[in-house]
Amino acid sequence: MAFTAEPYDPATAATWLLCVTCGTQFPTADRDAVKSCHICDDPRQFVPASGQSFTTLGEVQKTHSNEFVPCASDPRITFISTTPKLSIGQRAMLIQTPAGNILWDCISLLDGETIAKIEAVGGLKAIVISHPHFYSTHVQWARAFKCPVYLASEDKSWATMDSGHQVLLTEPETEIEGTGIKAIKLGGHFPGSMVMLFDRHLLIADTLMTTFSGVGKWDTDAVGAARERPPGLNSFSFLYSIPNFIPLSVQEMARMWDTLRQYEFQETHGGFAGMDIVDVNVKQRVLDSMHIQAKHMGYGEHEFMKVKL
Repeated sequence: MAFTAEPYDPATAATWLLCVTCGTQFPTADRDAVKSCHICDDPRQFVPASGQSFTTLGEVQKTHSNEFVPCASDPRITFISTTPKLSIGQRAMLIQTPAGNILWDCISLLDGETIAKIEAVGGLKAIVISHPHFYSTHVQWARAFKCPVYLASEDKSWATMDSGHQVLLTEPETEIEGTGIKAIKLGGHFPGSMVMLFDRHLLIADTLMTTFSGVGKWDTDAVGAARERPPGLNSFSFLYSIPNFIPLSVQEMARMWDTLRQYEFQETHGGFAGMDIVDVNVKQRVLDSMHIQAKHMGYGEHEFMKVKL
């Protein structure tokens, strides 16, 4: 889809304010002009006990760096995360395809080393962002790599700036730049919250929130003997607010499943390090997790509980 390229000005970008809590960049260096973050003031986010504060991309570049970690199950995927942890702490995912590289989600830290590493493997053909909590410095990334950045049209109002690089997705499903990769709107966390399907991989951000029991290792006991995963464990939670523990309704989960059931996948990759599930039965685990949440919210007799894969 068409976009309008804009010049990348790293010197100016380094002076612009970043919310310390969520990592969103505001297009100004004037601390009197931005005294609060509308993303953190929303019920899905929070302002910490220490209060609202801002830093700059330039300051973060002095103290942080980005790590590139190959996906253990598929070398075509590389996880990019910032160390030490910055703001929300999400990871971006670089997906390499014969038709070009796609970046799934975005992190706030952009520096020369990061640009050089990505350019060395072919640069970026496009960026796709799951939801507003990960908008971060997406305009700077798009300018630096001279590529479009795809956002759900439903969530554009959360962006802190307009850019010709932004391409708004209006359809439930969009193939990205001829790569065969699909951006799929599920909603839930935000009206336009997306997942992305790449071959057998479903990149889920926190549209589906991977749980501790989802990545727990139950295939052996304490002495190494084989055993089966215990029944009744969830693998995902479905939340309106992750940090504030506000669940989605059973009606919303059912609507999300009506979309997701159309797609096949054998792996899920969440928005944070360690949130990877490789299991040919992971799609069933998504539905089981929805049923577990619905049951414990008091909807054990709801029609959705009868839905099968």
